[in-house]
Amino acid sequence: MGNSNIIVEDRKVVQSRGKHIGPSWKFSHKTFIVVPAYNEEKTVGRVLNHLIKRGYQVVVVDDGSSDNTHSIISKARKDSPEQIFVCQHLINQGLGAALKTGMDCALNHGAEYMVTFDADCQHDPEDIKNILIPLKKNQADVVLGVRNFDHMPLFKKMGNQIMNTLTFIFYREKVSDSQSGLRALNKKSARLLRLHYRGYGVSSEIIREIKNHRLKMVEIPIKTIYTDYSLSKGTNTSIGLEILFKMILDVFKKF
Repeated sequence: MGNSNIIVEDRKVVQSRGKHIGPSWKFSHKTFIVVPAYNEEKTVGRVLNHLIKRGYQVVVVDDGSSDNTHSIISKARKDSPEQIFVCQHLINQGLGAALKTGMDCALNHGAEYMVTFDADCQHDPEDIKNILIPLKKNQADVVLGVRNFDHMPLFKKMGNQIMNTLTFIFYREKVSDSQSGLRALNKKSARLLRLHYRGYGVSSEIIREIKNHRLKMVEIPIKTIYTDYSLSKGTNTSIGLEILFKMILDVFKKF
């Protein structure tokens, strides 16, 4: 997904993606947190602060934000230049494109493990170390964080259960929370994933890729922090229909 609409600064590191803002020296710490952010000025600063305090290397992707998201993450990088990388899409490209940019950047900087982490404060950063355990023990290639549906608002619960069902129908892979934004991958699995969905459909596409490449996957319960703001994010009816349409196209592409 090489694209001239992606800004980076260090062309020696991510030449095909334009410019990358971040330190150029090699990290000894091989776990990278990938944070996609689109118009997240209300929360992205807190998310980055929590991750930095815990000592993680962070790749944050500003997906063409029109608010103050980019200035906030640029300030965070200035304050913690040895821990934060910043990629910027000049135009909004969608969650899938942002994750792809972030994961490619992490791989190019020597990541052995990476964790995708939403920028809306719905995830507990303390869960990161738990979902990394199966990877570091070579018990899994991919770990999915599974939210507690009993604590999920009814409209969210129904939407996620529908997406779990559709993911199973189209990709024949049964998972408990196909749309969770908190997941961990080792280097091998991150390199194998072929992600083409630019929007929210990427979450189900990742499940498809796990199955196609016969990667070992485990699920770990995670905590979810629900606020009015975080509840306004994620899939809705129109997004769900868009994902369904793309899944149908996937089936026809096989013929």
